[in-house]
Amino acid sequence: MPRPLVIVESPAKAKTIEKFIGRDRMRVIASYGHVRDLPTGAKDAPKSVTDKAVRRLGVDVNNHFTPIYVVPERKRKQVRELRDALRDASEVYLATDEDREGEAISWHLLELLQPKVPVKRMVFHEITAQAIETALANPRDLDMKLVEAQEGRRVLDRLFGYEMSLVTRRRAGGARSAGRVQSVAARMLVERERSRIAFRAATYWDIEADLFAHGIRFSARLDAIDGVRPATGKDFDPATGQLATKAKVLLLDETTARALTQRLLPAPVKVVSVETKPGTERPRPPFTTSTLQQEAGRKLNFSSARTMSIAQKLYESGHITYMRTDSTNLSTQAISAARNRIKSLYGNEYLPASPRAYRGKVKNAQEAHEAIRPAGEEMRTPDDVSGELSSSDERRLYDLIWKRTVASQMVDARTSRVQAVLAAISNSDEQVEFKATGKTIIFPGYQRAYVEGADDPSSELEDKERILPELVEGEEVTVNGLTPSGHTTQPPARFTEASLVKELEEKGIGRPSTYASVIETLLRRDYATKKGSALVPTWTAFAKTQLLEQHFPHLVDYEFTATMEEALDSIARGEGESEKWLHSFWFGDGGPGLRDLIDEDHLAGIDPAIVNAIEIGSDAKGRAIIVRVWNNGASVMCEEERAPIPVDLAPDELTIEKAEELIALGAGGPRELGVDPETGLVIFAMSGRFGPFVQLGEMAEKSKKKPKRGSLLAGMTIDSITLPEALKILSLPRTVGVDSHGTEIVALNGRYGPYLQKGTDSRTLDSEGELFTITVAGAEAIFAVPKRKGRAGGKWAKKKPGAKTTERGGKKRSRSGAPALGTARVVAKGTSKKARAAREASVKANLDPTRRSSRSGDNP
Repeated sequence: MPRPLVIVESPAKAKTIEKFIGRDRMRVIASYGHVRDLPTGAKDAPKSVTDKAVRRLGVDVNNHFTPIYVVPERKRKQVRELRDALRDASEVYLATDEDREGEAISWHLLELLQPKVPVKRMVFHEITAQAIETALANPRDLDMKLVEAQEGRRVLDRLFGYEMSLVTRRRAGGARSAGRVQSVAARMLVERERSRIAFRAATYWDIEADLFAHGIRFSARLDAIDGVRPATGKDFDPATGQLATKAKVLLLDETTARALTQRLLPAPVKVVSVETKPGTERPRPPFTTSTLQQEAGRKLNFSSARTMSIAQKLYESGHITYMRTDSTNLSTQAISAARNRIKSLYGNEYLPASPRAYRGKVKNAQEAHEAIRPAGEEMRTPDDVSGELSSSDERRLYDLIWKRTVASQMVDARTSRVQAVLAAISNSDEQVEFKATGKTIIFPGYQRAYVEGADDPSSELEDKERILPELVEGEEVTVNGLTPSGHTTQPPARFTEASLVKELEEKGIGRPSTYASVIETLLRRDYATKKGSALVPTWTAFAKTQLLEQHFPHLVDYEFTATMEEALDSIARGEGESEKWLHSFWFGDGGPGLRDLIDEDHLAGIDPAIVNAIEIGSDAKGRAIIVRVWNNGASVMCEEERAPIPVDLAPDELTIEKAEELIALGAGGPRELGVDPETGLVIFAMSGRFGPFVQLGEMAEKSKKKPKRGSLLAGMTIDSITLPEALKILSLPRTVGVDSHGTEIVALNGRYGPYLQKGTDSRTLDSEGELFTITVAGAEAIFAVPKRKGRAGGKWAKKKPGAKTTERGGKKRSRSGAPALGTARVVAKGTSKKARAAREASVKANLDPTRRSSRSGDNP
């Protein structure tokens, strides 16, 4: 018997909805995302399209920017299943997400399937029984404004991505892609690193007083000497390291600070004034997509991609509302649920007289959905849902969302801030003042539930409670001691994922739903690496940014990119036409369009030698030192001399002194260690992008076969390594033997250090020395111990002690040198047997220290 068919994007979402409406009532099936897309290249374009340019781009720019849609090979099976399901359908409900992407998926389904039965669009922003029933009872038509906006964005990203990626591949060393948002984000990272490179540190001193009064010990900091304020970090010019010209301050050096301390030691310290100010602190709004990514990064140490993946699971399982939103609004139902929870958990004193309302402050915010909050009418606590969630990550993120939502509807925290000025007269009659500040939380208010994290640890410290005694003007306090201390100014902090998301959003660049994929692209395509939580731009990002700044400046201009975003938003609101806007972007409107900028005549004026040269400075002889970016890395150069730059050396760490050191190291060329007795080939010790390594034989011209290579072990240097040591390195991977079941055991030096491999199983070794000494019995004893879970266990080989790693979108290299002869087996949970086998097959591969992957695409 025919029954209604509900089509959603994912099987997880389908399963949850089917649970609420019942299989007998309706059939719910997943499309697995988009069923149609632009062809990836000419080979995928329909045969009916004969124009070569249209086949390559997937867009007919001369025919109203008409996109060419195809069903990707990987989607054909699912499309057949959708067609089969449609045969038994009495009507169709398109239940994809209520945003541009979801609306476009529904439109593509309609265009592709061409149902002969009634079609309805149902929308909801949470997957609960009530929300689904409400959506079924109130279907609507497709919103073609949203469809047009999504299509315009897709076409724009294809034009920008395909054409500019081709330019960067041909002109910028190592750059494999360009994108409308990704390129601007890369520029932000590069500009911050330039600021760090230009930064000149300054040193200043101050004095801290350790004081005691009324049974409380507290501290005060030097605030004035004869009415003049001592210099602090904010008084220095970061570009020169000198005091700003307008700064009327006194700069204390170590000698001056210590001498003043001695002159003050016998002096009594008295309270001059005490000022108390009451204050309030308001709760933060409930989460939007971007603020969720930021806070999950700060509090949970989640990457943006990880946050969005977990949030997607929570949404599809019916635990939170839709996770792609820039709205801070809460529904009446949600506010009522939050207020009930506040009353029952914390009491009436934590409940404001009326609900709180929040207004978005972000550029280009659409306010289309609710904020991200726990789904349903009850605001279920983390304990209530804990048993329903499948991972600790889901529980932690739900806990964060619940606390933020509830706190957003609680009363303000009430505080009391105290500032006390204390004075002393030195034995040289200097009038010296100290200042002590305190903060007391009178009533915690919303902070009973939640306190927002901070990107800057120092600002987080300032917000903590600090207790001062009840000081009275004129009273003398006890001086436990005076401590002079030196401080060095710090360069601007690098962006973290959280702070980059915040910056992109504040500038109106990109959409919250794309930030995670943009950051993932920067890491995957070697435009950035991670150093702790900081995003460090690579030299490839410098070259790409330099190319775009010099020859396509408007494409990485923040205002221009934000204007593009505004135009796309206006199309979604029905206030503009995508074709008109795309025409202006491609053909130009009073200036050159992208078509003119990628013309061969314009490209001929781009000199790769200039684009890929980044000036560092000059040596003592006045010779220019530059970084030259190549397809397989970067080198530091001075006239004819050059040396590879280690991949784990951040750009701001490449000082003139470091550059000279690298050049001197590479000036001698490879060091001959002797002859390999087995092959008769010479063994060399040399330096590469991934550090010092040994190589068996020379690289033959035009040969694709790489010589055997291996990283130097801990404690070895190019100057000190001996032939026997090199032979030991080149003997890896070493077959330890065969276990009692006939399985071969191999010792390897991997990305994370030494480890053992037995079939599909692996275990870490405690030291590199064991690579050459461990026996079959010793190996079997290690394998007899169950794996430890997590990264330190058998799935991830340990990093060598003291070795650092560089992460680039999943590729990790040891600081101790080139890739090891065998790479560690890295298997994520759920990895297929086929993928595991492929990784294991690479164990005996001889990897090239200069190897680099090539990637391209039209991602934003």
